[in-house]
Amino acid sequence: MVNPNFPIPLQVMGSEMKFNDFKNGDVIKLDDIEIETAPLNHPNFAVGYRVCWEGKTVVYCPDTEHYEDRFDENVLHLARNADILIYDATYTNEEYYDVKSPKIGWGHSTWEVAVEIAKKAGVKQIAMFQHDPGHSDDLLDEIQVALQSIFPNGLVAKEGMTIPIV
Repeated sequence: MVNPNFPIPLQVMGSEMKFNDFKNGDVIKLDDIEIETAPLNHPNFAVGYRVCWEGKTVVYCPDTEHYEDRFDENVLHLARNADILIYDATYTNEEYYDVKSPKIGWGHSTWEVAVEIAKKAGVKQIAMFQHDPGHSDDLLDEIQVALQSIFPNGLVAKEGMTIPIV
């Protein structure tokens, strides 16, 4: 919670917080909630989470970049048969592999790769988030249409959105 990651000090936060240290790969149990962790492919390190509670599973993979030659085994493990995978889909494949300005090595993935991972892992629903700030609402709407044409239970996350886990 310090620079360069977060410029606002904890004392400003308006809640009571408790911190528990863990190592990447640990499984954390909080009452009847189980949280699996795994390292993600990002230049500054990142952690993915699989949260299981009352028979439902939500997987959160922020700040992750896919590998060009294989699926990320950590992401596949976390995402296995999840009810929903919330995935870093900052770019389109076209932007990611753009010859003039590729995004390879920046630590973020594409919505197209998210679909491949979701299918391989048996995920029921995917939510694309962490959108490139340069993307317009119109582009995100286009991505939503393209996404749902190949993965009907896919969606582009929006600010304030809530998603029931059924």
